[in-house]
Amino acid sequence: MSDIVIKLLLSCGTLFMVFNIAGFMTWVERKQSALMQDRIGANRATIFGFKALGLFHAIADFLKMLSKEEFIPQGANKFLFNLAPYVSFVFAIVAFAAIPIGNQWIVGNRVIELQAANLNIALIFIFAMMSMGIYGVVLAGFASNNNYAFLGGMRGAAQMIAYEITMGASIIGVVMVFNTIDLQMLVRAQGAYMFGGWCPQWGIFLQPLAFILFLTAATAETKRTPFDLPEGESEIIGYFVEYSGMKFGMFFLSDLIETVLVSALMTTLFLGGWQVPYLHPDGFYFPWGAHSALSNGPVALLGVLAFFIKISFFIWFLMAVRWTFPRFRYDQLMNLGWKILLPASLINIAITAVIIILLK
Repeated sequence: MSDIVIKLLLSCGTLFMVFNIAGFMTWVERKQSALMQDRIGANRATIFGFKALGLFHAIADFLKMLSKEEFIPQGANKFLFNLAPYVSFVFAIVAFAAIPIGNQWIVGNRVIELQAANLNIALIFIFAMMSMGIYGVVLAGFASNNNYAFLGGMRGAAQMIAYEITMGASIIGVVMVFNTIDLQMLVRAQGAYMFGGWCPQWGIFLQPLAFILFLTAATAETKRTPFDLPEGESEIIGYFVEYSGMKFGMFFLSDLIETVLVSALMTTLFLGGWQVPYLHPDGFYFPWGAHSALSNGPVALLGVLAFFIKISFFIWFLMAVRWTFPRFRYDQLMNLGWKILLPASLINIAITAVIIILLK
């Protein structure tokens, strides 16, 4: 099997994973919010009388959006109006190509990196793709010929610029510590141990302030409560207010995909990615001296499983935040981004630099 075929299979597998997680999140959001609010949640859609805990609602939503009429408002720029949802959707998907979902998988004499695009500038690539997604928000607001949509688009642009700068600045400390922007190498660097081999050298332990800053900025990047100012439904403001049918569905799915993406980034940068504590390429080595031998296949599988468990934790956390906190006022949103988070991220860079110099 050629390298091109392997990369194609990895890409298709990654897309399959992302789409299914994002679709499953529509059910998770309903059920988790219902649990937090002492409700039953989605339980009406059935297939042959089976409710399956409301899982069929995701299918019903998909069919509904496919069958709804797609409306284009009078005076709208039709080309840009139709292009905008694809811009947001495609760039959110492409960013996953550089996320390592596992370690090497050895099949015979072939070593397969469990990463669709093994880039040595993976971190820059992901941030470039994420920054391109703002064009979909701006185009949707501009092309709709609607003042409310335009206001939502401008809010989205200002918010994403403010918080992407903080996101970029907050990870500089992580890059300084591990000395790489290759995400696969960065995850492997987190496989070392400290404090006598008891504590893994994960980013969250070495850069706790950066983790908090990145988590806050990443939540804002997803444009979900309490940072959902670009789509404030109670204010009838939203960059996609004129969209219907599947084009609205693409914007909605883009937000969910971005939630999965930032969860994968936080896992990769701060929770060791696919690393499992005390798991080495040939098995488990525990600090108290015990050893359990494993072949490459189970080790790689455990790494992939650990990666998805960590992603699931962050998705649960972001959902809990989404249904717990009220929306910020817009001036509060901007003040938090520019006056608190950005200065704190710059301070973190300075502190990290001083510590690295002192340790050397």
